[in-house]
Amino acid sequence: MPNSRIAIYAGSFDPITRGHEDLMHRSLEFVDRLVVAVAVNSSKAPLFTIEERVELIRAALRDEPRIEVRSFGGLLVDFAREVGASLLIRGLRAVSDFEYEYQMALMNRHLSPKLETVFMVPSLDTTYISASLVREVARYGGNVEDLVHHTVADALRAKIVSR
Repeated sequence: MPNSRIAIYAGSFDPITRGHEDLMHRSLEFVDRLVVAVAVNSSKAPLFTIEERVELIRAALRDEPRIEVRSFGGLLVDFAREVGASLLIRGLRAVSDFEYEYQMALMNRHLSPKLETVFMVPSLDTTYISASLVREVARYGGNVEDLVHHTVADALRAKIVSR
């Protein structure tokens, strides 16, 4: 789509939560296309493989044709250039997120001056949800149905049983 506004929402999404989904859908109010970029992060030990995370996100967002899901490694600014993105979407759940996200936004601007970062706050009903808390609740057999898409809840149960 020529002259379309493309944004990237990058993260590890281990797993995708209702909070992530909320930001993705709301970002479509001001962009034409959203690329969900699943990061290959060697410093983390994810529960789900990169392929599993990509598939779970696709399943959760199956009904939204304006969202594309891809994995990436390396610098986010290079990936943004590759997909033609002009915006980065970042979620801020708490004040504690801000310092790190602000530093990253400034570094990305240094590396790619035309790439803007947009900070979004979650909806009130998803503010408390984090992927790490979802994993913890699932590990102890708690109900995560309201926190993640049903496909993700099923995958969490299966993954935890197999460990």
